[in-house]
Amino acid sequence: MNVVVVGGGVVGMTTAYELNRRGHQVTVLERHGIAGNETSKGNAAQRSYAVVYPWADPAMVFKALPWIFKQDGPLKLRMPPSVETLRFLFATLRYAWSPGLFGLNRRAMLRLGSHSRERFLALEQELSLAFDGDHHGLLHLASTPEAMDHYRETHDLLTELGIPSRLLTPSQVREAEPGMVGDGPLFGALSYDTDGTGDCHLFSRELATACEKKGVKIRYRVEAERLIADARNVTAIALRSDDGTLETLDVDAVVVSAGCWSNHLVAPLGLELPIYPVKGYSLTVALKDPGRAPTSTIHDDNFKVVSTRLGNRLRATGFVELNDFNRDIPGARLATIRKSVESRFPGCADLQSAEAWTGFRPMTPDGPAIIGRGPRDNLYLNTGHGTFGWTLSAGSADVIAQVIDGEEPAVCLDAFRPGRFRE
Repeated sequence: MNVVVVGGGVVGMTTAYELNRRGHQVTVLERHGIAGNETSKGNAAQRSYAVVYPWADPAMVFKALPWIFKQDGPLKLRMPPSVETLRFLFATLRYAWSPGLFGLNRRAMLRLGSHSRERFLALEQELSLAFDGDHHGLLHLASTPEAMDHYRETHDLLTELGIPSRLLTPSQVREAEPGMVGDGPLFGALSYDTDGTGDCHLFSRELATACEKKGVKIRYRVEAERLIADARNVTAIALRSDDGTLETLDVDAVVVSAGCWSNHLVAPLGLELPIYPVKGYSLTVALKDPGRAPTSTIHDDNFKVVSTRLGNRLRATGFVELNDFNRDIPGARLATIRKSVESRFPGCADLQSAEAWTGFRPMTPDGPAIIGRGPRDNLYLNTGHGTFGWTLSAGSADVIAQVIDGEEPAVCLDAFRPGRFRE
């Protein structure tokens, strides 16, 4: 079957790989000149299979409000907020206050995370990809006793689901991370032993090369402007090249994996996707003293900043900002990220010389991604993964390929169903 995947980020490329592996003819449409050059480019670099959770967390609603006004707070909101921002926030509150929904969605996302880990391990055995990838675990630091109490509850849930984790004392944390000699507060940590790391941008580009060698056609610098459909099927896609050339591409099936830009393709066919561009920031820098750097991924709950070791580099990421598609990079955001790194790993790198980046996570108001059949028989969606696109990409690619082939998906997709927002 001739399947067109719209989007060449990590979700689109893993989807293309899985479909090609199953014998389909695959074409990827990517508006940038290389793969993984949008949300996938500068993300937190953590494959946090055991950390995935819904955005609409009832416990965070009241905690989040003071963060907006705190200088180093992890949540930022443009004032006055746009209509789109307010619509997204009100929808989030509605889902957060839906009895039992958070727990159901969290379990569904954790199961998909476990499946994604299995698929990543298999994929890395099948292909030789250079992306500074590893599976040395992740530490969630506790800056307060209350945070440690919360981690105990999380540890119990992970144990119930058969996902390995450990509660660490401060001395055990420093033994696991000898470079963490900073004076940031520490009351212990939760260790997610099976989680991984890796440069998502490099992985996407490496996987794109591997896909092309296997016969996948990747068309760069083309924009999918419109899906051409009858009452039952999508028959073609209207394209525009970056030089303005227009064309029509016939299809047997389409998978939309275009992140924050997915809705404009699907909405004309009767399905609104309430995906919002949640902005984040990162710094990437060569290590000056590797012995002072993290060995894997560290989540500093004091600043809500993630620091990840990528070979001889450090990637530090933070902030949840609701500012629509604004690409400005305020110096204050970067200062907070540097402050977090210095409080844990002082002297590991010259953070003033780091490369700064900002990007948009395609977030749904309830949290789970959008995975499944769309409003036409041959239209499929694998998008809206929020902050967990890198983590869930391999698993979601596998299950959407199973759906396309008419198989029972390896993970129940009820929480991810595309039509849930109009129910």
